[in-house]
Amino acid sequence: MISRFTYFKPHNLNEAVQYLEKKEKSFVLAGGTDLMILLRRNLINAEHIVDIKALPETTAFEFIEGAGLTIGASVVVNTVVDSEVVKAKYPALNEAAASLASYQLRNRATVVGNICNASPGADLPPALLVYDAVVNIAGPQGMRQVPLHEFFTGVKRTVLQRGELVVSVQMPEPGEGDKSIYLRQARLRGHDLATVGVASRIKPDGKVAIGICAVAPTPKRLFALEDMINERGLSQETIEWAAEEIREHIRPITDVRSSAQYRLQMASVLLKRGLLALIGKEA
Repeated sequence: MISRFTYFKPHNLNEAVQYLEKKEKSFVLAGGTDLMILLRRNLINAEHIVDIKALPETTAFEFIEGAGLTIGASVVVNTVVDSEVVKAKYPALNEAAASLASYQLRNRATVVGNICNASPGADLPPALLVYDAVVNIAGPQGMRQVPLHEFFTGVKRTVLQRGELVVSVQMPEPGEGDKSIYLRQARLRGHDLATVGVASRIKPDGKVAIGICAVAPTPKRLFALEDMINERGLSQETIEWAAEEIREHIRPITDVRSSAQYRLQMASVLLKRGLLALIGKEA
C-alpha cells in the first residue's frame, strides 16, 4: 500500500523551495518513474509530494550558440532522444538517452530525475560528465551551481540539502570537431540498468574525456586516466594501453547483475571500442 501523503503543486519556484524547507519527508515529483517505485514498495515514507512539472524554470530545453544546452528538471528523456541539436552536438548523450528503459518510460522519465536518483548504474550521468555538465540548484539561500562530478556523494545520495531542488542541468557548447560515443553492456537490452556504461569523448583540441557508470558507488569521470591518455597522446597504441589501465581506476562490485571481474573486463572492452570508433578504427 502506498503511504498517504499531501500533494502540493507550487505556483512558482520560491513557493516550492519554501514548502520543501518547511515540510519534513517531502519529495519532488517531475517524471515520477523512480518515485512511484519507491512509494509502491514502501521504500520511502513520503508525507508530502511537491509537483514541479509546471514551473517555467523546469521546462526549459534550449540550446544557445556559444553558451550551450540547458535541460530543465521537467524535460523528459525522449525530448533528448528526438532532438536534432543533441544528435549533432552531444551524440553520447543522445545515445545514452536512447538506451534508457523503454519508449513509454522515456516519455515520463526526466533527464534530471535520472541524475537525482543517483543510481551507480544510471546511463545518463557518464555522458553528461564528459560534457562538463553543471547542476543548477535552487534552495533557501538562492541559486547555486555544482559540477556534476561533485553532485554525487554515494549510492542514492547527492549534495542536495533540505529545501533544495535541481532546476536544470547545463552543458557548454562542445565546439566544431567534437566527437563522442556512449556504449553500454546490460543483461537485457533497454530494460535493465547497465552492467557497465562508458562515455568517451574527443574534444576539438584532441583531449579525451571519459565517464563511466556501474563500477563504483557513483557514476565517475575518470580524470586521472584522461590525464595519462592526454599526456601520451591519442593513438591506437595509447588506446590499447588505456583499455588495460582503466582497471586501475575503477572499483566494481559483484551483485545480481554481474561479477566484479566481468565489469572490469567490459569497462576495458567498451573504452577501447569507443575510442577506436572515435578515431575511425575498428576494435
